[in-house]
Amino acid sequence: MKKLVIVLQSLFSRKRLVGKRIFLRPPKRRDAIKWQRLRLTSKNFLSPWEPSWDASSCSRRAFMRYLKNSSYSANMDRAYSFLIFKDKDKDLIGGINVSNVRRGAAQSASIGYWIGKKYSRKGYMLEALKILLPSLFIDLRFNRIEAATLKNNEASRGLLEKVGFIKEGVCRSYLKIDGKWQDHMMYSLINQEFKKNIMQNQNN
Repeated sequence: MKKLVIVLQSLFSRKRLVGKRIFLRPPKRRDAIKWQRLRLTSKNFLSPWEPSWDASSCSRRAFMRYLKNSSYSANMDRAYSFLIFKDKDKDLIGGINVSNVRRGAAQSASIGYWIGKKYSRKGYMLEALKILLPSLFIDLRFNRIEAATLKNNEASRGLLEKVGFIKEGVCRSYLKIDGKWQDHMMYSLINQEFKKNIMQNQNN
């Protein structure tokens, strides 16, 4: 069983997930310029929801460090990174990170996501999560997926609720966002609940 899980993890770390308008895949060297451009042009839009960063955080060197860390973390089953692209023109529109992987009795992980300003409020991230979540439960065999969002980030909270996440409560001073320690709302999605939601949607 352990060898099978290792094989599944290895395949998942190179997997391409395809939807109707978008596809997800792990970052590659050739994504550097698109990643730099999207992050920099969306800085003011993203800053209220992310840890503080500046232009140097979007340098080619920063991207290569991100790429190296992503590959290492996936190989070690610690975290998995995906970039989101429009299928039609291959534009990079955002990313999703699966982090804090816990095995053993926990079998859980956390997700975080970001999207460029010009692509927000168009349903792309909703589609991305609907593509990714089944693979997290099936391929990586997680039992629980967590997501924390700022209390005033109504768009993110609404997104999580649309894909079936349940609000659990407030985590005080959970993350340092935009230079300040801030409370977050903790959401979770359990494998059994996810399967139930799928069956209900198929029957409707």
